[in-house]
Amino acid sequence: MAVKSVQDLIAEGVSGRGVLVRSDLNVPLDDGKITDLGRITASVPTLRALVDAGAKVVVTAHLGRPKGGPDPKLSLAPVAAALSEQLGRHVQLAGDVVGTDALARAEGLTDGDVLLLENIRFDPRETSKDDGERLALARELAELVAAPDGSPGAFVSDGFGVVHRKQASVYDIATLLPAYAGTLVAAEIQVLQQLTESTERPYAVVLGGSKVSDKLGVIKSLATKADSIVIGGGMCFTFLAAQGLQVGTSLLEADMVDTCRQLLDDYADVLRLPVDIVVADKFDAAATGEVVAADTIPDGKMGLDIGPGSVERFAALLGNAKTIFWNGPMGVFEFPAFEAGTRGVAEAIANATAKGAFSVVGGGDSAAAVRALGLPEDGFSHISTGGGASLEYLEGKPLPGLQVLETGFATGGSQ
Repeated sequence: MAVKSVQDLIAEGVSGRGVLVRSDLNVPLDDGKITDLGRITASVPTLRALVDAGAKVVVTAHLGRPKGGPDPKLSLAPVAAALSEQLGRHVQLAGDVVGTDALARAEGLTDGDVLLLENIRFDPRETSKDDGERLALARELAELVAAPDGSPGAFVSDGFGVVHRKQASVYDIATLLPAYAGTLVAAEIQVLQQLTESTERPYAVVLGGSKVSDKLGVIKSLATKADSIVIGGGMCFTFLAAQGLQVGTSLLEADMVDTCRQLLDDYADVLRLPVDIVVADKFDAAATGEVVAADTIPDGKMGLDIGPGSVERFAALLGNAKTIFWNGPMGVFEFPAFEAGTRGVAEAIANATAKGAFSVVGGGDSAAAVRALGLPEDGFSHISTGGGASLEYLEGKPLPGLQVLETGFATGGSQ
């Protein structure tokens, strides 16, 4: 992929120049407090490189899914504070997205300053299906980094978690400004290309999370490439039901049972299901877990984790792998009583990595689990920041935010 990097931009010269950076700062919050700093930490290298080179940096990002306008609970204020701490310099927070406060603050930036715009999704044009509405917002974003003489600033795409979205701050802005890939996006592209183009075998895939429907595309795509696909998490119960087994009150996508049955028929030599399950009476952190065989889940009980036998089976399989892709926890790892499955599989992947395997943690809840369980991040070859984007890339889907980096400014600047 012929994409210019932020290092190319810096080499061209950015001192005194306005640079708009699209970061992924969509961190989890609990009562206004950030519970996982992973995405903020991952955004720092690109920002620090631009700051050190003397750019006037304007950062745009989203948080959550505000409905049609500003929501104080989804303000980027806590993100600005955390980003300031990690960058070691004050990060201003604009009181709006592209309004009078954002414009005034952007005009007042000096070399090496950083301005964070308020949640980009507070402006409904960001996610609009109307090309004209998105482009109008993109033009206002571009104005924030324009030079006094009207010459354009630059755009750096560093939010890999959103590159699969055709949104104003991801796609349309790159048709208006010279566009570059940040260090995070460049690293993600390199890793995912390795997973799809130069995979060393045996290749094992570990998929968890709640819904089969979220992973259907990647299962179909990777089932012809991987040697084994381990299925855990809530999605495993739809597969178990497809085998004709009872799953009690476990999470079940009834409309996906026939699809899972077909997958099991087509890829019987690849798909691997749990052999035992940790069940409880209810979805509750205080619930008591009980291990049962996967084919004897009692009525009235719900599965909240894979059992120790499944961990042992999966760990043996992963121990022989040379390439591993993991997306989705094995159970409700947020509850201590039901974290063992995710921990066991994660440790098996880390052990394989220590023996030379190339391992990728596919973002989202998997990356959060690594940190929440206190596992060393350097125990894995790469931890992605973009779960959905990673999956769509591996499915072979075009990612608008990456495609536009190749040709955007040259072809789209006249829109």
